[in-house]
Amino acid sequence: MLGQMKAMARPYATLFAIALVVAVLARAGLAVMDVTGSLSYDYISASGVPMLDVVCSILTGSALVAFLFDAGLALTLSTAGVALYVALCRCKGLRAHSASAFLWGWATALVAIVCLGIVASGILSAVQVGSMSSKLPGMGVIVAGIVGFSAFIGTLLGAASMVASACLEGANGEKSACVRLVAAALCCGVPVMLLTVGTFSALSAASVDTGALLMWFAADLVCNLVILLVAPRVLVRKAAV
Repeated sequence: MLGQMKAMARPYATLFAIALVVAVLARAGLAVMDVTGSLSYDYISASGVPMLDVVCSILTGSALVAFLFDAGLALTLSTAGVALYVALCRCKGLRAHSASAFLWGWATALVAIVCLGIVASGILSAVQVGSMSSKLPGMGVIVAGIVGFSAFIGTLLGAASMVASACLEGANGEKSACVRLVAAALCCGVPVMLLTVGTFSALSAASVDTGALLMWFAADLVCNLVILLVAPRVLVRKAAV
C-alpha cells in the first residue's frame, strides 16, 4: 500500500497544486472586483441594483443549496471532459488536435448547460418561472443562444484540453509533466481571470452596456482561441528544444 501511495503522490500533488493556483487566481480576481466596485455585498438595501444581484436574490435556503449542486455538476462535467480528452489521446495513441478539442469542448459545454437547465427548472417556483418566461425571447432564440454560448465555452474547454495534452506530450518524465501542468495553469489562468473579471463587471451592472459586454466577450473569445491554437505549439516546441 505504501508503494502505491508513493507512486500516486506526485500526480495528486500536481492536482492539488493546480487547484491552489486556480483558488489564488480566483481570490485575486475577487479582490480586483472589490476594489473596482464590481463586487456588491448588499443587494437588498442598495439602489440601482445590478442585474446579477437581482437574479441571485431568489437563491435562498434550499434553492441556494440546489443551485450549488447544479453549478457543481456543470463544472464537474466540464473538468471531466477536459481530463477525458487528454486521457483518450494518451491511451489510444492519438495526437491532440485543436478542431477535435474544440468540438468535444462544445459538446461538453452544451450538455453541461442542458444539465443546468434540468436542475434549475426544479429550483424556481411556478410563479418565478412564469414571470421569467414572460420576459424571455422565443424558444428559437433561446436555443440559438444556448448553442452559441456553449460554443463560446467550448473554446475555453478546448484550449484547456490542448494545453494539458501539450504539457504531457512534451514532458520528459513524470516530474516534468507535473511542473509543466502547474506552470500552464498559472500562465493561462492569469489572462483568463482578468478577462473573466472584466466580463462579469460589465454584466453585473444596474444598466448593462451591451456594446461593452460584447467587447469583453470578443476579448474572451480571442484569448481562448490564442490558447487553443498557439499555446500548445509553443509548449511542444520548447520541449523539443
